[in-house]
Amino acid sequence: MLAGTAVLYLWNLSASGYANDFYAAAVQAGTQSWKAWLFGSLDSGNAITVDKPPAALWVMTLSARIFGFSSWSLLVPQALMGVASVGVLHATVRRLAGPGAGLMAGAALALTPAAVLMFRLDNPYTLLVLLMVAGAYFVSRAVDATATKASTRWLLLAGTAIGFAFLTKMGQALLVVPAFGLVYLVAGAPRLRARILQLLGAVVAMVVSAGWFIALVEIWPAASRPYIGGSTTNSLLELALGYNGLGRLLGGSGNGGGSGGGGNTSFGGATGITRMFTGEIGYEISWLLPAALIALVAGLWLTRRAPRTDEVRAGLVLWGGWMLVSALVFSYMSGTMHPYYTVALAPGIAGTLTIGGRELWRHRDRILARATLALMVAATAAWSFVLLAGSSESYAWVRWVIAGLAVLGVVGLLAGTRRLSRVQLVGTVAAVLTGLVGTSAYAVATASVAHTGSIPSVGATATGMGGMGGPGGMGHGGGRPDGGTPPALPGATIARDAATTDGAVGGPGGGMGGEASTELTALLSATDSTWSAAVGTSQTAAGLELASGTAVMSLGGWSGSDSAVTLEQFQQYVDNGRIHYYVGGGQGGVPGGSADGTSSRIAAWVEANFTATTVGSQTVYDLTT
Repeated sequence: MLAGTAVLYLWNLSASGYANDFYAAAVQAGTQSWKAWLFGSLDSGNAITVDKPPAALWVMTLSARIFGFSSWSLLVPQALMGVASVGVLHATVRRLAGPGAGLMAGAALALTPAAVLMFRLDNPYTLLVLLMVAGAYFVSRAVDATATKASTRWLLLAGTAIGFAFLTKMGQALLVVPAFGLVYLVAGAPRLRARILQLLGAVVAMVVSAGWFIALVEIWPAASRPYIGGSTTNSLLELALGYNGLGRLLGGSGNGGGSGGGGNTSFGGATGITRMFTGEIGYEISWLLPAALIALVAGLWLTRRAPRTDEVRAGLVLWGGWMLVSALVFSYMSGTMHPYYTVALAPGIAGTLTIGGRELWRHRDRILARATLALMVAATAAWSFVLLAGSSESYAWVRWVIAGLAVLGVVGLLAGTRRLSRVQLVGTVAAVLTGLVGTSAYAVATASVAHTGSIPSVGATATGMGGMGGPGGMGHGGGRPDGGTPPALPGATIARDAATTDGAVGGPGGGMGGEASTELTALLSATDSTWSAAVGTSQTAAGLELASGTAVMSLGGWSGSDSAVTLEQFQQYVDNGRIHYYVGGGQGGVPGGSADGTSSRIAAWVEANFTATTVGSQTVYDLTT
């Protein structure tokens, strides 16, 4: 299983190049400056950080420092962490429900399209998923431990894993905490008072393992560190609570959406209980979700009279709680909701499905258990058929294969007894294949093509929306053949609106198609100043950095609205010869950032005091003359 997963995640990996230029540029900067590595700076001059904490960048940058900065050194650690996530999930489920369930859980995660997509990209979600699954493994060991001291140690490790996951993607790491706490309260071996004290210790470990870096950033003199991208007060704590915290849930704080009540949010479609089954999200994560929900209810019913410390029920609470909390938050969050966020839901689905399915299989002498298994098969087949029928992929015909397998599976499961007959054996194999064919087809297809940009999509024809490198840069419209949005399933909508940057370098997403002209690259490469150029947005800066190998200052962060550099600071940098060029609008337009940001004032000052020239298709101002 692990070897097959490695092949799937590593095959032709370098075809995606640097994949997401935004994070790739930060890795390149980290190979040029240790301070940039520590803070997660976008540029080696340390003007501004990316709008996420830097833990994932630490891993990729260390690889690039050891092996040299390249597509392989950037992406291979991501793929290997994906393989490790599959292995740790297998070990966790195996401990709670046996080797068969462990293998099936690992395979289900490995073949989830969202997982294949993310584990082949330079995105923080790879490390996030690994740390969250590692935390679940530590909790499973704590539940299994009979000695208080042993369980305390495992809980402290779980808290530490989630703390570092917070330093990877902030608030999303906390979605598994309710399940972790509940499962130990329910199934931990010590007495209740001891369990509560142990969990409090785990919370302390989580706070310390995340808080040390937040404290470091907060006490570090702001003048000698980069501006915290995405924040409004140059504070990592404010970033965690605002843009990457409540802003994601409620909208605002730099996030799109905020409509709630069934309204559309950026990229994720309409809020509501059906969001996990609609649009691009449905293709990425929902293949096995109906069966997992059935398995959770059935498994909890079958274990209702088990002892308090029963490990099977503990596994259902652990993975089922993970699945339910994550799915509900994703369904109703009103801020930015990218479909690929749901990769963090995949381990919960895989663990719940396989543990619940294994418990039903143990009770297959009962007609109700067999009927429930048959229902899971039928639900998976029906939903896979709907997904594939709405797809433009060339392999959509496999839905008819799934339908045939489902018939065999349902008949075989209903006809069997506890003794495994030939009919039941055929039905069981058909049932397993029913669950795997659809998601596997999309998984393999996703791995077969290159994916780039900030909003990648699954499937063979999906290359993401990163052609422009920006927040919603309209590259391939979600990767469907017509360049539009994914086919709408019943009730499906998916928003492709994006944060815009008035007058920024070419508009949303940098406006340079993710590539700098040969003339501009040569111009920047020949500089020896701290920053070869300054631009309005981080997306544009990232593309220029990767092309030229130099540091490029982003004045306005991701969307041009950050106040990373004041006009006075910029003027001082220019006086000191630390910035050589200012790159303006893509077609000779006026440079600038958002209308109310400091980058627009800087743009106006540059336009008023320096002469514009055209390099390639870009307006460039030489700040040294």
